[in-house]
Amino acid sequence: MSAPAPSMYSPLALARAKALGLKQGVANQEAFSSSLLALAKRDTNVIVVTSDSRGSGKLVSFAQELPDQIVEVGIAEQNLVGVAAGLAAAGKNVFAVSPACFLTARALEQVKNDVAYSDHPVTLVGISAGVSYGALGSTHHSLHDFAALRAINNIDIVVPADNLETRLAVTAASKSTRPVYLRFGKAPVFDLLPEATSRSVTGATVIRAGSDLAFIATGETVIHALLAAAELAETDQLSCRVLTVPSLRPFDSASVVAAGKDCKAVVTVEEHMVHGGLGEACASTLLAAGVAPRFRVIGIPDEYTVTGSQADIFRHYGISMEGLSQVAREVLGLRMRDRKAS
Repeated sequence: MSAPAPSMYSPLALARAKALGLKQGVANQEAFSSSLLALAKRDTNVIVVTSDSRGSGKLVSFAQELPDQIVEVGIAEQNLVGVAAGLAAAGKNVFAVSPACFLTARALEQVKNDVAYSDHPVTLVGISAGVSYGALGSTHHSLHDFAALRAINNIDIVVPADNLETRLAVTAASKSTRPVYLRFGKAPVFDLLPEATSRSVTGATVIRAGSDLAFIATGETVIHALLAAAELAETDQLSCRVLTVPSLRPFDSASVVAAGKDCKAVVTVEEHMVHGGLGEACASTLLAAGVAPRFRVIGIPDEYTVTGSQADIFRHYGISMEGLSQVAREVLGLRMRDRKAS
């Protein structure tokens, strides 16, 4: 029997989350599957297509309760997308579920042509995304999906940060008339706010106000930015804004520009290669608007990814409360010392 995976959070980070009143939910994949099952029970037009992924996609209960609303194609991701596109063309509300690494690489041509170019409203669901597969390595990591899909016209890209954003994303995707890509990970996540508040999956949401530095994060990195902001407020008296950006397309440029104007520095955070994702989207947005704060992109650098669990990889590359706090100090260091001295 294998040992349990290491926690994504250090003891200090867990204590910080508790102090903020945050509650730990389930993995977003689990929140997705329960939301989808509830949706499909209400609407028999909802069909799931999966590529031997009902276990990893938490769809076993779905298959048991609604066997006529799930299609299994086996380990054949290209067929998965083609079948999903055909069902959507026939009027079905289709969710195509497969590991993100294979869905957006092995089946990229079908995503481009059968779904996006042909304008079929398929919801493509990339599970076990980012570095969720940990020590299985680069073949199973999806650090390319933002870049690949941002280069394809006519597909929305949604990356929920917590269970609430996940539920909102499933509902929005079920009503969309456009192709949608949803991305989920395997690790349990904290709810970003102690109580449900107004949130959007098409625009950024400020979940913590601040004016010294803005953390702009997407997906399951957002919680680490929020914890870092809380730590910096206590240890360094820094006022850090935190934006959760669940949508890379459509992209909330206005919120990014506002953060760049209001704050002295911007740090973007993503579970993706530093090329082609959130960081570059923010950089081009700020540059086009003529806004030039100090700027840093935190993600997976242009190198062979270290081997280890998801938690190990996050910590190695500074995607943690401690790592992001240190980055903020480095980006702001001299300027903040000058400000305090004055």
